[in-house]
This record gives sequence, C-alpha cells and structure tokens, in this order.
Amino acid sequence: MWLLIGYLVVINSIGFVIMGIDKAKARRQKWRISEKTLFATAILGGSLGIWSGMYIFRHKTKHWYFVVGIPVILILEILLVVMCIVK
Repeated sequence: MWLLIGYLVVINSIGFVIMGIDKAKARRQKWRISEKTLFATAILGGSLGIWSGMYIFRHKTKHWYFVVGIPVILILEILLVVMCIVK
C-alpha cells in the first residue's frame, strides 16, 4: 500500500512539473514536451498532477482532448485505486 502511495506521489509530482516546464517552453517558443508524453504520464498514474498543472499554469486548457481526457483518466484511476483498496 505504501509503495502505491509513494509511486502516485512521485508520478503526480512529475506530471505537475512537466506541465510547468512545457508552459515555460511555450512562452519562450522553445522545444516542447510532446502531448503524447503528457498523456502517457497521466495514464501511468500522474493524471492529478497533469490536471492540477493544467489549471495552475493555465496550460492546455483550450484543447478539448486535455479538458475532457485528463479528468476521464483521473476518474478511472481513482476507481482503480478504490477497487484495489476494497479488495
């Protein structure tokens, strides 16, 4: 259980940080982090970090596939964690 919590803290921290990095790079018109990488991080358990980064950094909030996709992934991950805890 503690291993799962530790993993989720780390992957969500990474998700949050990479959203901030990508926003900073977007402002300076530099090489960007791919959307595929952002979604992969969300799917690997970092959806809460990606979602919070979206709104704190105001990044990717005009892209419908982020506005819809990231919360859907987050809900599915919450259900998965609850199912693991209940068993």
